[in-house]
Amino acid sequence: MLAAAATPGAASAEVVNIYSARHYDTDNVLYERFTEQTGIDVNLIEGGSDALIQRIVNEGKYSPADILITVDAGRLWRAQNNGVFQPIQSEVLSRRIPANLREPGGHWFGLSKRARVIVYNRSNPLPINVTSYEQLADPALQDMICMRSSSNIYNLSLLASMIDAHGTDQAQDWASGVVDNFARNAQGNDTSNLTAVASGECGLTIANTYYMGRWLAGGNAANKRIMQQLAVVFPNQDGRGTHVNVSGAGVTRFAPNKANAVKFIEYLAGDFAQKIFAEGNNEYPVAGQTTGPITQLGADFKEDPINAALLGKNQAQAVQIYDKAGWR
Repeated sequence: MLAAAATPGAASAEVVNIYSARHYDTDNVLYERFTEQTGIDVNLIEGGSDALIQRIVNEGKYSPADILITVDAGRLWRAQNNGVFQPIQSEVLSRRIPANLREPGGHWFGLSKRARVIVYNRSNPLPINVTSYEQLADPALQDMICMRSSSNIYNLSLLASMIDAHGTDQAQDWASGVVDNFARNAQGNDTSNLTAVASGECGLTIANTYYMGRWLAGGNAANKRIMQQLAVVFPNQDGRGTHVNVSGAGVTRFAPNKANAVKFIEYLAGDFAQKIFAEGNNEYPVAGQTTGPITQLGADFKEDPINAALLGKNQAQAVQIYDKAGWR
């Protein structure tokens, strides 16, 4: 694996140029094994999602990028909407990746999943039995909820799924109800809100499972103590299922090494890579059995079957709804 991308526009049968917004050390194992198996070198550029998308747009037809990897279907949709991806057809990807976790036209493919779950403090029982996202707007939870800002892509995707399930009017009522139940202004990230719940500052929050999976897998005693205080609810098991989002990839529009790019994405959908996603970064695989510490949170749960592409398409409406609700 090399540290920088190849010369713009240069094609080679022995290289694939990847722009990645995934900053996980465990991914290096994937790159190294791919090169061992295929002889194709991986040239890697890392950065923030929006910055990488803009870079590819600016580079245009001279971009060396073959693949963009990023986190959240909303960002994959943004990339597609900016003309970053080209559609591809792959029997392997069609077989391995569920239809709702890939863009219908083949522009991008979900490769790992994270569930967005409700978390509360075991020592401070909630006034109602919360089993759904919708219940977060219940007045019984007034002054109990801690949340990230509305601009966070995870929250945008969650609300996008609720727009699909209930329509904009009910989604608006929900967002306004959750704001009324805030214990403090929206702030922080998933881990800081989890810590606030464990300390008793908040009654409950919503968080992505892989953050807690990291704490379970790591050797940090303080994080393990936090996890001992937390109880996890996979919402909407009696209805549409728990909201899941994806980390995914697509072949860029002007990919100079398209065949190698397709081969790499197919490799990420294979058994070895899927196991690394689960055991190395505590994500849920899109194909195969879930293994590793993440199973302590839950491995067999009902997922919302919404097509991940809608999480991006409903994003603009989600922004408007949050703004109207005063969720900053």
